[in-house]
Amino acid sequence: MDPDTVAKAFVEHYYNMFDSNRAGLANLYQDASMLTFEGQKTQGSQNIVAKLTALPFHQCKHHITTVDCQPSGPAGGMLVFVSGNLQLAGEQHALKFSQVFPFFFFTFCLVVYVDWSVVN
Repeated sequence: MDPDTVAKAFVEHYYNMFDSNRAGLANLYQDASMLTFEGQKTQGSQNIVAKLTALPFHQCKHHITTVDCQPSGPAGGMLVFVSGNLQLAGEQHALKFSQVFPFFFFTFCLVVYVDWSVVN
């Protein structure tokens, strides 16, 4: 399958899940996965989901502006850069955000290994 198609499908799934059921993101991370958010590193699927569900907002909607994908590593991994706007419930102005997902392919599955997030 085309890497751009895979990246766009993942991004759509990830942000739909984030906006509706953050706890459901646990299956997209592994024990070795790491989230870096505003300088704080969080490792492991359960710890990452705990961090995401503890964010000070519960209702939000991501509006994706760009999804850029490029090959990464010798085993067919890829690097996906996402940017867009994050609209929080009750707020008039959206926040800008960007997020980078490095993917590594293991036997018939795609794994998010490290996740760097920035919200402005």
